[in-house]
Amino acid sequence: MSWLVARERDTGSLGARAQTKVRPRCPCLSLCLWPPPPPPASLRLPAASSSAALCSAPLQEGHLLPTLLLPLLCLLSPLTAHSLEGVGTPGLDTPHRGPRAQLVGQTHSRIQGPRSPEVGSVPGSLAASSSPVQAMGIKTALPAAELGLYFLVLSGSLAYAGRGLLEASQDGAHRKAFRESVRPGWEYIGRKMDVADFEWVMWFTSFRNVIIFALSGHVLFAKLCTMIAPQLRSWMYAVYGALAVMGTMGPWYLLLLLGHCVALYVASLLGQPWLCLGLGLASLASFKMDPLISWQSGFVTGTFDLQEVLFHGGCGFTVLRCTSFALESCARPDRRYSLADLLKYNFYLPFFFFGPIMTFDRFHTQVSEVEPVRPEGELWRIRAQAGLSVVAIIAVDIFFHFFYILTIPNDLKFANRLPDSALAGLAYSNLVYDWVKAVVLFGVVNTVARLDHLDPPQPPKCITALYVFGETHFDRGINDWLCKYVYDHLGGEHSAVIPELVASVATFAITTLWLGPCDIVYLWSFLNCFGLNFELWVQKLAEHGPLAQVEARLSEQMSRRVRALCGAINFWAIIMYNLVSLNSFEFTELVARRLLLTGFPQTTLAILFVTYCGVQLVKEHERTLALEEEQRQDKEKLE
Repeated sequence: MSWLVARERDTGSLGARAQTKVRPRCPCLSLCLWPPPPPPASLRLPAASSSAALCSAPLQEGHLLPTLLLPLLCLLSPLTAHSLEGVGTPGLDTPHRGPRAQLVGQTHSRIQGPRSPEVGSVPGSLAASSSPVQAMGIKTALPAAELGLYFLVLSGSLAYAGRGLLEASQDGAHRKAFRESVRPGWEYIGRKMDVADFEWVMWFTSFRNVIIFALSGHVLFAKLCTMIAPQLRSWMYAVYGALAVMGTMGPWYLLLLLGHCVALYVASLLGQPWLCLGLGLASLASFKMDPLISWQSGFVTGTFDLQEVLFHGGCGFTVLRCTSFALESCARPDRRYSLADLLKYNFYLPFFFFGPIMTFDRFHTQVSEVEPVRPEGELWRIRAQAGLSVVAIIAVDIFFHFFYILTIPNDLKFANRLPDSALAGLAYSNLVYDWVKAVVLFGVVNTVARLDHLDPPQPPKCITALYVFGETHFDRGINDWLCKYVYDHLGGEHSAVIPELVASVATFAITTLWLGPCDIVYLWSFLNCFGLNFELWVQKLAEHGPLAQVEARLSEQMSRRVRALCGAINFWAIIMYNLVSLNSFEFTELVARRLLLTGFPQTTLAILFVTYCGVQLVKEHERTLALEEEQRQDKEKLE
């Protein structure tokens, strides 16, 4: 099934995209945003924003979870593990391993003739072909009546599950276990509100005015500098950012970061990439392991609620940015960058604490433009993005008055009384909320960055549209960083077994360090590293097996249905996988037992069918986007 899912996403490439360079995707999933320290036991940090939830519950003997999840993840993760390799909707993501359709080209080499695709690009012969394989790809249409049935089933099921969650939230509002995290909300709504996510509450209550003031000041001074002395705007970014950091965290924290910056700058002067990367990883480790982390945290003056989150976010991203600077300096020995260039890059305030991270070469090129020109309609898109961020913030707050999706998983006795449909909806809604949180964060930051004439990394793809593991990361910037400096460098063409194994192990080792070493992170890294390599092994077997001939006998529509079924299984593997970090082992164990064991076969098959309907609707949306993109490109060619 992994072969079917990977093939379908690969065969959906468009003709015009075939001629462009594409960047492989790195095996970093939703946990790669930033890693604050472990919170108090009563607090909850979603996985998209921290690794704290991962480290808060070590693996224990006797858990049912490994029994339930290990077979599921080890077998289903490879369904799309090299979905780290070739997934993405048009205009969003690029393949993970070489050409977007490399897997198809290799599998069908005996049918369509040999291919020698250029590394990192899509072979034009594949894009131009009209083989049955391509016809059964993303452009395959289903009857309108069938799609209408899928829509009715999905919408009705979501409404039914939502009703169960709403009733459960009403029944549990006054439970003793809910008192700490369900508190009085907006007076004109007249209901209590779920406040279990302290980060969300701090951002948009206690620190709301501070964030607005800091970012508004950045935009104002940037605009004035651009009008008066545009050649100095990069200096303005650095000075304003450094002052904001010093005012928030104290002068000693600023000196601590400057020390790490200077150390990596000196290493860059030696021109040895291995030394720069090694020193960067050592600096990162110093913020993850005692006793160095305790000693360095003492440089922060004062005490406030988000202090530890800001400390670890600023330190972690500073190390990644400085390492990027050092490696880019080594890659361009003919052009020596100065320490001032590094400080301008590191202390850009919108990216400083929470990312996303842009590699130094991209940031330096964009910020060095003396007279940047906005594309037509750019300001309108910036306003729209800002407006959507505000609407999303208000919508989430209203939602938390009616659905206590963050609090219910903490009361397992109460959660165990939920109907199967409501329990499945609870698991799904936790991932949706985590995606919304990441979108809001990146939306606010990216709005400011685009006002500064930068092109920041795109926000994550909607979790509802994810049925492949490779698109479940929440920070495209860190994904690009790992790809550029580790994964692609060691993996080469990502087609040989041994180099791929070395590259993936090294990448996940660094990812583990970034998230903060603990038992659950080790498990997370192991499963994904295994899945990544297992996918390659399956691909090698598929080259010599009958799978290609089997699918060739299917009709185009039936092929799409089979792939959608595989995607539905993968979708729930993604949900189960991330629940471990979003909530707890115990809650994930409960969901797995109810949906896979006690609810089998009725609940299991019903939820699988509903998910299958959703995957088919996502595929239809992708097909529409692909056709629109193709028409647009054909129109441009005619002009």
